[in-house]
Amino acid sequence: TMRTVLNSNSRVTVLRSDLHAIISRGFLDVPGSHFQTKLRNPEELQNDIGLKCVNDIISLLAPSTDIRVLLNSVSSNLQAFVIQPSRNKEEFRKLASDFQLRWNFLLSAISKAITLNYAGSFG
Repeated sequence: TMRTVLNSNSRVTVLRSDLHAIISRGFLDVPGSHFQTKLRNPEELQNDIGLKCVNDIISLLAPSTDIRVLLNSVSSNLQAFVIQPSRNKEEFRKLASDFQLRWNFLLSAISKAITLNYAGSFG
């Protein structure tokens, strides 16, 4: 599915625009949300690993981008934020599970925001 999107200039443009809007305009600001910017320090948002990963992916989105480039970006971020900082197996498990939980929550929040705001990339 993603390859079909990446092969279409108009779809990639709409997807990038929607993702930027969701993040910059606060569409993820659902009460109680981890991303509720009104209650968070701006420095916290800049240090949020999930948002860094999403922003890295957005910056790579372009028509005809190979899906492997996007996967390599996620892999590099996992290396930098989960694998390298781990000093032992237990710490790795904790960092990995925390990252996975936050990543899944972020992707769910993005999907929900795209759906609720009838974003062009919604389909």
